[in-house]
This record gives sequence, structure tokens and C-alpha cells, in this order.
Amino acid sequence: MQNAGENLVSLFIEPYGEDYWLQPGEGFTVAPAADGVDVQFSVVVAADHITVWLYEDGDPCKVILDDEVVDEGGTALECGHQRPTDSRGEPQVRGLPSTE
Repeated sequence: MQNAGENLVSLFIEPYGEDYWLQPGEGFTVAPAADGVDVQFSVVVAADHITVWLYEDGDPCKVILDDEVVDEGGTALECGHQRPTDSRGEPQVRGLPSTE
């Protein structure tokens, strides 16, 4: 996936809510950690936010728990990559909009 916009975009990988943050123009690849897994992705996009679920064989009961996120240079990224901080240096994590 690539951030073609002008703002920072959050990427959440479920089911653990691992977060990664894409700068404008930046791209990441999400894949299962194990080779040879037939994966289907469920992707939900909102303004400045992407959520991804990985399913084995397209079966929503077979959630892939081990994944990896790499940048365009092939470097594996860790959860919290480029997470914004507030003026005190504390992580800023936006909540999802309410559905009520």
C-alpha cells in the first residue's frame, strides 16, 4: 500500500492492532510471516486510516496471526513505526470514529 495523500496515514494490522504510520509518498508491503501461505486481505480505508486483516485461504475463521510489514527498501518495520508524539513525547494514537 502507498500513501498518495498529503497527510500522515495510520495502518493498523489486526487482530492485535499493530500500528504503522506512512508519510506522504511512502509505501509499505504487508505479508504473512510464513512462506507458502495462501492469503486473502480484508482492507478497510477511512480518511487517513487503513485497517488490514489477513486470512488464510480466504477463510475468515483462519486469521493469520504472524505477519510482517516492510518498507519499499525491504526493511522489516516494528509496531509503532513513525507513530506521532505529542509535545511531551508521548505517543498519540487516534481512536476510530464512533459508530453510534
